[in-house]
Amino acid sequence: MTVTSIFNLVAMLVMLAAAFGYANHRWLRLPHTIGLVVIALVVSIVVLVTDELIPTLGLAATVRGLLTDVEFEDVLMKALLSFLLFAGALHVDLEALLQRWLVIGVMATLGVITSTIIVAGLMYLVFDFFGVPMGFPYCLVFGALISPTDPVAVMGILKEVRVPKMLETKIAGESLFNDGVGVVLFSILVTLASGGTDTVDLADVASLLALEVVGGIGLGFGAGYVAYRAMRAIDQHSLEVLITLALVMGTYSVASRLHMSGPLAVVVAGLFVGNHGKRFAMSESTRRHIDTFWTLLDEVLNSVLFLAIGFEVVAISLTGQVVGASIIAILVVLFARLLAVALPITVLKFREQFTTGAIPVLTWGGLRGGISVALALALPPTPEKQIILAVTYVVVLFSIVVQGLTVERVVRAMVRV
Repeated sequence: MTVTSIFNLVAMLVMLAAAFGYANHRWLRLPHTIGLVVIALVVSIVVLVTDELIPTLGLAATVRGLLTDVEFEDVLMKALLSFLLFAGALHVDLEALLQRWLVIGVMATLGVITSTIIVAGLMYLVFDFFGVPMGFPYCLVFGALISPTDPVAVMGILKEVRVPKMLETKIAGESLFNDGVGVVLFSILVTLASGGTDTVDLADVASLLALEVVGGIGLGFGAGYVAYRAMRAIDQHSLEVLITLALVMGTYSVASRLHMSGPLAVVVAGLFVGNHGKRFAMSESTRRHIDTFWTLLDEVLNSVLFLAIGFEVVAISLTGQVVGASIIAILVVLFARLLAVALPITVLKFREQFTTGAIPVLTWGGLRGGISVALALALPPTPEKQIILAVTYVVVLFSIVVQGLTVERVVRAMVRV
């Protein structure tokens, strides 16, 4: 794509996000991101129906072409995600996070692995029941991409819902870290599923995990410290905002080149700057400007992301069997999430304090979002890809719209706020 084409495409997405956001605010009055998904979904369905009634217009083909130009998985995983994760981490209380490091660490690692195995086993049976061709290795791939909770979706909902501080820290902390683990696990399982078993052994897996996770955390800490020292030496809010912007882009870029986890790196950098940096390196004016800048950027990028998710329905292929498997997949993913939450909490409750109702809130509030869709789109071009993409999209759509709209009711029913 040319620079002009990219600009025109971005301009169209931002204009649609603004128009749909206005319509939602005036009439639907849903949470902003959910409202964008719903409106974009309705528009997509209208496009599909119109295309069936008047095929000569070619509306669906035009929208599919635009979505292909957007290259959703690259835009999210290599561009938007770094900014969105940093913006979320910037406002997380690091002290509260460290107090609950064991729970968050177990849920972000063993929880993801447990959910992946459960989803894979049950979905293998579901696909077989509906006559959908899907080998067990690709069921594991689906489990890996759908198990991590999406930090963008989760952090967006936490802005709208009042949750006790201790529980909010667990939800936010898990969502910020488990996507990095999920992406590494997904990469390994894709290699295995695509026939690369002869090149992957336990030593390779351990080495990859160490480089991705430990390297990403180390890089994020080092980059965050450099930015902190630079900001401490000056008091000029516009330059310090620029430093945070450079920190995100530079850290994610270096992590990608060194095969480290970019998401984990920017999360750690965001936690460092958002806590130690705000306390010791920023004046009150700088803190206010940085918070305002990143809050605004977060809202704009979230709007574009969730708008794109709503339009993705035009790009997927659904059959009766796949729809049936997708509906059951919603229940399977929720069941796996329940076990992945309940098992660690049951084991750790003897040494950790948990809010009453933590299990149902963490289960229902574990939203899936754009990262799962991006990973499904990033699969190699195999017959299984379109099936996994369709099932993933249905699960994500249910998660964002249904769970997102009802999680506040679950919190009210289960937790004393």
